[in-house]
Amino acid sequence: MSVPVLSAQNIGKSYGSGANRFDALKGASLDIHAGESVAIVGKSGSGKSTLMHLLALLDDPDSGTLLVEGTDARKLKGNEVNRLRNQDFGFVFQQFFLTANATVLENVVLPLKIAGVGPKERRARGMAALEQLELADKAKNKAMNLSGGQKQRAVIARALVNNPKVIFADEPTGNLDTATGAVVEDILFSLNKNEGITLVIVTHDVDLAARCDRRIFIRDGLEDPTASPDAISKPAGAHA
Repeated sequence: MSVPVLSAQNIGKSYGSGANRFDALKGASLDIHAGESVAIVGKSGSGKSTLMHLLALLDDPDSGTLLVEGTDARKLKGNEVNRLRNQDFGFVFQQFFLTANATVLENVVLPLKIAGVGPKERRARGMAALEQLELADKAKNKAMNLSGGQKQRAVIARALVNNPKVIFADEPTGNLDTATGAVVEDILFSLNKNEGITLVIVTHDVDLAARCDRRIFIRDGLEDPTASPDAISKPAGAHA
């Protein structure tokens, strides 16, 4: 079988020290392969977002080993980690993290600017991403003037602008109403199915989790092998 895109081997993470020490993640092991859609499922405070942050190299594990395409993440230099986070990984968060006074296009091309791409190519690739998300007509609008659904589509466009291998989505529909959330879900799964982008979704939404190829259940900082995937039933009309 091919080398996993990401492989976690008993990774753990704690915060604080002494009496205030909190074990956010107590040891999780999983492989994520190219083209998969994987849901990390758990209640609030279970450790699921901590696990995603470690997988996405946004934080370092205190214990265990994390491999990125077979390479130990601890052996990656700072510029290599930055390149992975900026080019190979795309991020979609519940809070949007858009610069309110900047235009939609300026927000979308930010990863390209960080990567040193020139203005002409930045604009072309940014507009192509907005076109894909049916937001090209909002390119010159201030981000603050978008609706919640439009903001999340702009965030997905920003995640896509560097043609990432993996998209990490942390509660991507958490701030959206049901209908708008369904549209955002469809976009993410379409990118997974049609473009082969690996999708890692953190969620407590059982319907969203049920649409993924695989579900990893986290409880109290530990993977919960007793939770049956069959416990989540696919919603009507959901794609496998």
